Amino acid sequence: MPRFLRIGVHQSNVSGYTSKAWCVRRVGSAVFLKWGAVEVHGAGDGRKVYWTRLPQEKTVRCGSAQRAQDYAKAAIARRRNHRYEPLTGPIANRRRSAGAGAELKQALATILIVDIVGSTAKAAKLGDARWTKIMGHYYAAVRKELKSSRGKEVVTTGDGVLATFKAPAAGIACATAIRKAVRTLGLDIRVGLHAGEYTVSGTEAVGLAFHIGTRVAAKARAGEVLVSSAVKELMKAQSQIRFADHGMHQLKGVPERWRLYRVEG
Repeated sequence: MPRFLRIGVHQSNVSGYTSKAWCVRRVGSAVFLKWGAVEVHGAGDGRKVYWTRLPQEKTVRCGSAQRAQDYAKAAIARRRNHRYEPLTGPIANRRRSAGAGAELKQALATILIVDIVGSTAKAAKLGDARWTKIMGHYYAAVRKELKSSRGKEVVTTGDGVLATFKAPAAGIACATAIRKAVRTLGLDIRVGLHAGEYTVSGTEAVGLAFHIGTRVAAKARAGEVLVSSAVKELMKAQSQIRFADHGMHQLKGVPERWRLYRVEG
């Protein structure tokens, strides 16, 4: 099964970072896809790659072996064009940490998802060398604002960042600060925020709240910061932050419809 690792601003001789990986496999007239966030440890031939959580999977029925072969070739070509490098070794399940056997804990936080708008087109226009430099400045700006707002980075996925905050006001302030900072790099971002519970086991954090936050971000246009109704409810006492009703939305894969709000200013 061909495997591809998103290298982004990281090179293959760097250890201890999070990224994204894809697996593409054709069997007869079907193509099996698997993708998700990974941790990379070690460098060179000794590098190990681990799924940070269970990867997503999809089966594409192509109708014929030739169509499946063409689909797989196109999928592999897209990965290579989007700054992925081929992986020769396997992707293992997440390593057990010293606290892996500890009792599961519930945590409540405001979840922030940042994503660059039109990153593929920008990368193609600027070229690898210039885009890599810009992405380095982008991650530096994001992490500077996270530190200032006491946010905790959970994972990076390609050009996206997922972080958590103890207070929704801090998450919103961080989102608007990041938006302003990256504009100097010629980048537009979309941001989504949601407040909810997630489960912590050792160093791993999972839960529906992360998926909802991702879907909220997907509804935002360039330059917009959208929040879920859960965040809006927690912000009733924060009169200095203004919201505009963004309507009811069906979030992909999430039960019920959700009312979203746009952060003004």
